[in-house]
Amino acid sequence: MKRWRIQTLSCMLLSVCLLPTCRGAHGTYAQKLLNDLFTNYTSALRPVEDTNFILNVTLQVTLSQIIDMIPHVFVSFKDERNQILTAYLWIRQVWVDAHLKWNKDDYDGLDTIRIPSSYVWRPDIVLYNNADDHFTGSMDTNVVIRHDGQITWDSPAITKSSCKVDVSFFPFDAQQCRFTYGSWTYNGNQLDILNAMESADLADLVDNVEWVVMGMPAKKNIIQYGCCADPYPDVTYTLKLKRRASFYVFNLLIPCVMISFLAPLGFYLPADSGEKVSLGVTVMLALTVFQLLVAEIMPPSENVPLIGKYYIATMTMITASTALTIFIMNVHHCGPDAKPVPKWAKTFILQHMARMCFVYEVGENCMSPQAERQDPPPVKNNNCTMNGQVGPCRDDCVFRMEGGQETAEEREDMDQMMSPLGSMGRNPTNNYSAWKNGVYMSMDCGESGAKRRCRKGGVSDGEKKDREVTCDERQLLRNIEYIANCYRDQRATQKRTGEWKKVAKVLDRFFMWLFFIMVFLMSLLIMGKAI
Repeated sequence: MKRWRIQTLSCMLLSVCLLPTCRGAHGTYAQKLLNDLFTNYTSALRPVEDTNFILNVTLQVTLSQIIDMIPHVFVSFKDERNQILTAYLWIRQVWVDAHLKWNKDDYDGLDTIRIPSSYVWRPDIVLYNNADDHFTGSMDTNVVIRHDGQITWDSPAITKSSCKVDVSFFPFDAQQCRFTYGSWTYNGNQLDILNAMESADLADLVDNVEWVVMGMPAKKNIIQYGCCADPYPDVTYTLKLKRRASFYVFNLLIPCVMISFLAPLGFYLPADSGEKVSLGVTVMLALTVFQLLVAEIMPPSENVPLIGKYYIATMTMITASTALTIFIMNVHHCGPDAKPVPKWAKTFILQHMARMCFVYEVGENCMSPQAERQDPPPVKNNNCTMNGQVGPCRDDCVFRMEGGQETAEEREDMDQMMSPLGSMGRNPTNNYSAWKNGVYMSMDCGESGAKRRCRKGGVSDGEKKDREVTCDERQLLRNIEYIANCYRDQRATQKRTGEWKKVAKVLDRFFMWLFFIMVFLMSLLIMGKAI
């Protein structure tokens, strides 16, 4: 047992003594291998044994993140106005160098070495659609060389590539940006590019706040350009992006929808408030501000974005509503000289449309509309009053309040009095007046300049007394008739004005519901794109 312990301790001491010697041997062999490999090596020539051979380069791209141009902040960004995509990529290129092979047994089992990439030949693979001002390439990192001549070059690169942006469905759009890699000088008969995978590696992708990466498939293309007869292969990676629309929905779309719903409410404002047109103009200015915000972030293109179409449609609707409001205000403020409401307007607007738009008078509802006011029943009386005396009217100047049939002369006088030509604003008529069915009637009593006599009844039956109507009495009757005509014309004017106001109110309600439906449908269409 003691002897076995002594042997074990001796082996451990021997291993500790030989370990630095082995490490030193590997470093010595690596230096010797480097000298042997690059004694007659040049990095200027394509590393093939025969110039007719094709050198295969395998390309693999790993998308790390889409970066912003703001310093020290790595968030998603797409320079849509300039249509430039800035991305952070890891590019791996693998090829075989026929001049960099060795037998690893001759160098103490050393099978790989890592040296600066500038020591070896590198393929001139560049990004064809590069949009960088300085046109910087990949970083000069080390290459890994295996004993069989295989070289692996991993280098990170921040690329700015041109990308055609289609904003037709902004902010619910999806974009496709391409990365095309190929040799700048070698054709397909000298250098062939192979894609290592069917798509780029997205395992290490950093999530961003604006874009969702849907995939990045790779495809090899062989293109024959017009300048050269030889084919030129390339590998194109298509980056598929979908926008996260929540930011634009909450900051651009929802405020616009809320503002657009204010436009139909302008029809609900009372016409006498004086704020109907002001509300439409204010809403128009608010939408113009949002339209300018969208125009600043969008590239100058013939394709109008979806949110821009929504703004234009809403602004057009608000313009139409403002114009209709001005028209309805003109109808509402029809003066005393306005014509009566046409019969078709009374039937179609004041009856049918009023019920459709739920416009009723005070005390009315949809089930029991208020009946029209009836005139008071006529009072049959054969007496007239003059100077406080009551008696039957006779002869020339007769004041009657009868409930029977009207004569043709009385009907003609009624038409004349109901006409504005015989009322205020004209010369007072020379007719005496009487009340009939609540209407002040007028009959000719002669000229004002001459005295007439009227046989009036006395204060009691059977007793008759002649009474002379003086000029003062006739003047008093003219004044009473003038006041009655003014009141009658005022009532007629108020009736015409009230009918026009009700027409304007019905039109206001109709256009309010119409524009509410339009705004709801437009908002539903644009919100449906988000689903």
